[in-house]
Amino acid sequence: MKSLLDAVASGQVGVDTALAQLDAAPVDDLGFATLDQHRALRQGYPEVVFGQGKTPEQVTAICARIAEHGDGFLVTRAAPDVLDALLGAWPDVERNDLARTALLRAQAPRARGTRAVTIVTAGTSDLPVAEEAAVTLDAIGHPVLRVTDVGVAGIHRVLARRDALHEAAVVIVVAGMDGALPSVVGGLVRGPVIAVPTSVGYGAAFGGLAPLLTMLNSCAAGVVVCNIDNGFGAAIAAARILDQ
Repeated sequence: MKSLLDAVASGQVGVDTALAQLDAAPVDDLGFATLDQHRALRQGYPEVVFGQGKTPEQVTAICARIAEHGDGFLVTRAAPDVLDALLGAWPDVERNDLARTALLRAQAPRARGTRAVTIVTAGTSDLPVAEEAAVTLDAIGHPVLRVTDVGVAGIHRVLARRDALHEAAVVIVVAGMDGALPSVVGGLVRGPVIAVPTSVGYGAAFGGLAPLLTMLNSCAAGVVVCNIDNGFGAAIAAARILDQ
């Protein structure tokens, strides 16, 4: 509540938008889904819609209820038909097929952070997970820097980007195969390192289990690990670190 009142006082949120948030019931029952309409009040950004396994009609109905409060919406893991439906309903939706996301920005722009999150990918095949993280961070107001395709198979590539890594407030490292890159980055930087294993790799990678175990056993102190392919979770963790 204090955060909302501060945002009204500073002009970042309009009075009508604030009233709409306060008037919303804590939950909104759609029959097939129960929306947490007070999440923006509690956490600073509204509920994010996980699109996988939902029909275009279900996702559109959920997003319509969220958008009624002026918060905009973010949909992750959206299939092409879901993205088509959202773009048809809201022409201003920002569609990202690589990330499998759809973003409708809030009516009242959120305050932008000044400290960037650097997202590092081991290979081009890891980009969908990295882009999910990037879109999520952008949606909640944090700038993103990308360092792509710098896996340990050519260690000189990541060493050449040491200056960019040192300047990062938080680093998200996305890697499949052997998952060794977060340990390398963790040994180079002083800021928090969030590792995200991906399901990219040959059979012995076991759909991301091999890099997950590598990251959990990192010898670089302070590396924390998200679930397999969970770029969204890594982005939220990074945002919470920066918002403290």
